[in-house]
Amino acid sequence: MQTFAITYVYSPNVAALDEHRPSHRAYLTALAAAGSVMASGPVRQEDMSGALIIVRAADAGAALGLLEQDPFWQAGLVVDRAVVEWNIVVGPWATA
Repeated sequence: MQTFAITYVYSPNVAALDEHRPSHRAYLTALAAAGSVMASGPVRQEDMSGALIIVRAADAGAALGLLEQDPFWQAGLVVDRAVVEWNIVVGPWATA
């Protein structure tokens, strides 16, 4: 398994984000309990809000595949996302 950092950029539709947030978090919590999600949380930069999600998966496609059923993604509230492989060499998650 490899580690991937996935970024989300959220829609500016705050009401819809608020409505779907409980199911979004429940979905990610279930993935964390299964060992696929290592960490997740919101990020902000100036007028952009989104999230950083750290996952373990076989490859980048599988990493994104884990999030296909995310209620935020399903509701069209993620307007952009990106995935990069993350080779952790220092810290508690280091594999090298």
